[in-house]
Amino acid sequence: MPSLELKTNVAIADPKAFCLEFSKLAAKTLGKPEVYISVSYTHNEYLTFNGTFEPAFLLAINSLGNITPDLNEGYSKVFFEFFKSKLGISDDRGYILFTDPGNAYIGCVIYFPLPFSSRNFDF
Repeated sequence: MPSLELKTNVAIADPKAFCLEFSKLAAKTLGKPEVYISVSYTHNEYLTFNGTFEPAFLLAINSLGNITPDLNEGYSKVFFEFFKSKLGISDDRGYILFTDPGNAYIGCVIYFPLPFSSRNFDF
């Protein structure tokens, strides 16, 4: 965890390369090891924003322990700039939804080299 789900009406020529680059940026921006980052990209040519089909995006970010109003503002700046430079989407053509579901609402199997308590990990 974190997971980042991008929906956009912009077709990406090489989605695999884009997702790998986006994953690295997400790890750096959110301050989490990339080993825990999950990124997905969905092209939806019918995505509208402000009543048009001009380039737009919706991004959902789920992350434990690092979603706050102050941090979200900084994250938004980084991700909006990335989408502007990589996808040609202007700053006024997208939304980012930030969610911290809490440890009790995340299920996963992770193998750590050292003993740990599943209630004390922070992805």
